[in-house]
Amino acid sequence: MASTPRFLQGVFSFTGNGLDKPELIDPSLSFVVPDGVTAQPLYFRGGNSSAELVVVTLLRDGSPMRMFPMGAKSGVNIPLRVVEDVDPDTVLELVVAAPAGTSGEVVVDFGLVLV
Repeated sequence: MASTPRFLQGVFSFTGNGLDKPELIDPSLSFVVPDGVTAQPLYFRGGNSSAELVVVTLLRDGSPMRMFPMGAKSGVNIPLRVVEDVDPDTVLELVVAAPAGTSGEVVVDFGLVLV
């Protein structure tokens, strides 16, 4: 069975509204698993230009699936050791949360495979 890689990537500006109030980073970081395949998230790499902690969260149909905290002016590389199948028609989205008033840019490189 062949697999197809998919990547959600880019550099995006954000303004925080609180660590408990995540917002969609950008519409390009929303993905609907196509009919007839399953998706498996494989890794997340990210960077945070702000002077505060930010949290990027992978949502599955609006519920948190994975959280990726990034310290001030730092980055992370997280291979997902526990790989879960994500069913067709599931919506995957990346959202960001930061302390109120915090602004900066977040770098996102999220990889998944369709099988």
